[in-house]
Amino acid sequence: MTKYKVLPITTKFWVPKDDYLSCIIKAVAGKITDGDFIVISEKAISTAISNIMDENKITAGTNAKFLAGYWMRIVWGYPLGVLCHFGQRLLKRLRQYPSEHGSKHKQTILEQAGWGQALMFGSEGAIDGSNLPYSLVSLPLKNAQETAEQIQKETQQRLGKLIYVIIIDTDKTYKFGNFYFTPRPHPFKGIHSFNQFALLSYVTGKFLKLRENPTPLAVAGLQLDIIETLKIANIADKARGAGSGATVWDMASHFHVQVNSVTWDMLFQIEHKPLVIVRKA
Repeated sequence: MTKYKVLPITTKFWVPKDDYLSCIIKAVAGKITDGDFIVISEKAISTAISNIMDENKITAGTNAKFLAGYWMRIVWGYPLGVLCHFGQRLLKRLRQYPSEHGSKHKQTILEQAGWGQALMFGSEGAIDGSNLPYSLVSLPLKNAQETAEQIQKETQQRLGKLIYVIIIDTDKTYKFGNFYFTPRPHPFKGIHSFNQFALLSYVTGKFLKLRENPTPLAVAGLQLDIIETLKIANIADKARGAGSGATVWDMASHFHVQVNSVTWDMLFQIEHKPLVIVRKA
């Protein structure tokens, strides 16, 4: 069994229109060696390329208001939350799901990802507001594989090191025997995505307490099987930590403000680790 060493890389907090490729190369220069994996957060890239939305500008419709006012508070706050073994703090938060802001968020999901994802709890359709200020949410990368290949090629050429790149998301992939599945769309090959049946796959994974891993989206530089890819992604995710919090509620609690009152300046205070170098031991 291959063993790995890990080195999380701290950078400045990436904001829209940042040159993330130069940030990556500068951050890993002098730290990488031949054969290293650079594991990168999808959300950090999405933020840097302005692949984000401001939900404060969204007008919620009737369906979104139903999802926020009933579905999240009652269905997730009681039967589904209990089935998924949620703790009392999370159940309480769900039962108090914000009406106005929550409705705007659900409208975003309906428009961007459809009903199958809007019924979800958490990062529905890989659309996520944690570690982002105000009412901003990040959207999933449309071309994760091309992005990974560009990063791998540029970094290798400019630093003269044979390296590999993996882009990952914190949304979970579940393991059932030799079968891997995730509620989020467009995962790495070998992982089955039940995009419009996200609710069923999520509840199944949580209810059965299946093994969870962050979800890899792309690998560039070599052919890597799903088992090793998930292993590296898991090592990197644990080393990187959750930033200001794993959820928008955790983030707001960390800064002692309302969910949509976190600012860029607050986030700049957090140690930002969008990159992790993983190396064979």
